[in-house]
Amino acid sequence: MTETATIEIPNGEAFAPIQYVRLGTLRVSPRNARKKPPTRIRELAEDIAATGLLQNLVVHYIEDEPGEHGVCAGQRRLAALDLLKSEGRATDDTLIPVRIVSIGEALAVSLIENAEREGMHIADQCEAFSQLATEGRSIADIAARFSVAERDVRRALKLASVAPKLLDVFRDDGMTYDQVCALALSDNHQQQERIWFDAKQPWQQRANEIRRVITQEETHASDNPLVAFVGLDAYESAGGYVRRDLFSDAKNNGYINDLELLNRLAVEKLSAVAVDVGAEGWSWVETNVQRDSLQLAKYGRLRPEQREFTRKEKTEFRKLEKARDEAQTALNAYYDAEEGDDDDSKREALEEAAQVADEAVDAYVERRNAWTDEQKARAGAYIWLDYTGGLQIERGLVKPSEKAAVKEAGVAGAERITPEKAKPLHGETLCERLTAHRTAAVQAELMKKPTVALAYLMFAMVPRVFSEHYTGASRDALDAQFTPTHDRLLRVADDMADGPAWQFIDSQRQKWRAMLPTKLNGLLPWLLSCSEDVLANLFAFCVAANVNGLSRWDSPHDVNTLADTLELDMAAYWKPTRASYLNHVSKQRIIDVVTQAVSAEAAAPLEAMKKGEAAAAAELRLADSGWLPEVLTNRQTARHWEDNEEADSDEPSVGASEEGED
Repeated sequence: MTETATIEIPNGEAFAPIQYVRLGTLRVSPRNARKKPPTRIRELAEDIAATGLLQNLVVHYIEDEPGEHGVCAGQRRLAALDLLKSEGRATDDTLIPVRIVSIGEALAVSLIENAEREGMHIADQCEAFSQLATEGRSIADIAARFSVAERDVRRALKLASVAPKLLDVFRDDGMTYDQVCALALSDNHQQQERIWFDAKQPWQQRANEIRRVITQEETHASDNPLVAFVGLDAYESAGGYVRRDLFSDAKNNGYINDLELLNRLAVEKLSAVAVDVGAEGWSWVETNVQRDSLQLAKYGRLRPEQREFTRKEKTEFRKLEKARDEAQTALNAYYDAEEGDDDDSKREALEEAAQVADEAVDAYVERRNAWTDEQKARAGAYIWLDYTGGLQIERGLVKPSEKAAVKEAGVAGAERITPEKAKPLHGETLCERLTAHRTAAVQAELMKKPTVALAYLMFAMVPRVFSEHYTGASRDALDAQFTPTHDRLLRVADDMADGPAWQFIDSQRQKWRAMLPTKLNGLLPWLLSCSEDVLANLFAFCVAANVNGLSRWDSPHDVNTLADTLELDMAAYWKPTRASYLNHVSKQRIIDVVTQAVSAEAAAPLEAMKKGEAAAAAELRLADSGWLPEVLTNRQTARHWEDNEEADSDEPSVGASEEGED
């Protein structure tokens, strides 16, 4: 028998009234969203025995079983009441306060109730959303009912489609959220189960490895420049297949497999851009899906006429330059951060901000350019996509066969195009830090070889003395003004003093300080009294102390001439540690380095670690690897034109890399 008692509540028409039913008529509803068994039943039972049931249950009538009620919200309370009944502290006739809802509302009510109480497992939430969708609820309705974004509902439905066996593993905390999200990339339950249950090593169950196996014959769309240019929606509209990754917030997330279609769409879109550029009056327009540096190097380039900035434009330009510098400083600070998680979204945002700010400066400079009708009639334009999918246009290009004619016609400025500035692998601060260690290593080796020190000093002096004989500019890594780099090396690299090169240099410095006279007026007599061996070694020390190989870029440098002469082995002077390198690069770079220097298997565990943990683990793995960053293995030297008569007038003058300044 059911007894009814109505309780006054605000906006009562929106709620069913509280009723009292017998405990013996209650059972767990199949429409209860919580599948994971409830916990801490004993504690709850004692609370109910002491203070009574403070919160009603929510039930629905059970079809074909008159008088029976299914509990769709309050499974823990029912379990506690059943425990009290089994101990004789309650009976089947004990009246329990309930609110009765329809069968159609039971699942939604259960989901809301459980979400607000003891933490409900994600697997249970996803399956509940899936059941609501199966019953005809739209994604928009479900999202509105539970006050969540439609994107979150789609993700829940995708997770609910994972093989039931795997959802049970997830529900029992046998896999992580990232792992089940990775498995959801596949719609094939057999493939999902095979990937998970056939894994023989723990690394094979890592989220990144699962994604790689599922998508190994496909291309990741988010980092594909053609996808960025064409657009994933346009590719899909043209009939291309997209394996969507609903759990990624990256732009154009997903995987594609029809690269031929993607390339065709990119070419068509570039052709439309070419029509617009051609309408400017250029004699020809070429397009390519990527920059062809070899082809562009063959062209000459006309310089546009440039007007001066107005006062207002100068003010605006300075603001853009300041914004660019601030964005680059923020990015460098992130790269150099010693601790903290490697936040991909933050890094991508900083990189994008730096790029946008840099492009804004370039675009503002372009406003000064003015092309004449004659230049357009003699030259053309080249359109391509950069590594981000951004549209790039080079105007004023002169084909090799037209160079002579352009010059004869008096159209000035045809010259070869310089290579596109590549995105540096290391930030400026880290490059300077690493090249400081390179400089110290060269100095240490040079101090041991007085003959090489003498030859190198002469190498710097002779071209200056015989300037009529050596027509090219004399460039070398030696500061001919004799400005020792001792203090600057310590300032640039705070780990310098712990390195073997510096320890040798410092020991030599202390030795010579002990030998030198204390008064300057006694120095020359002392030098004249020294043996040739002592003079030679002191000479080598002084020459070496002035070697300057510092650079803020990984570019050809004259110090490499000296390094090659000394047969320098940088691995003997520098090791990849947290302090020297790993704390100053991103976690992805750390993983790439371990993969390159050791193996993919050694790098795999680093994926799940925080940045600091990954750096520490990588230091152990790299300890005996002999790995060196590209900055320290680059032995290119700057090019110099040694004879003006041999230089082609169309060739650009290539100088040495920048000199270190104090």
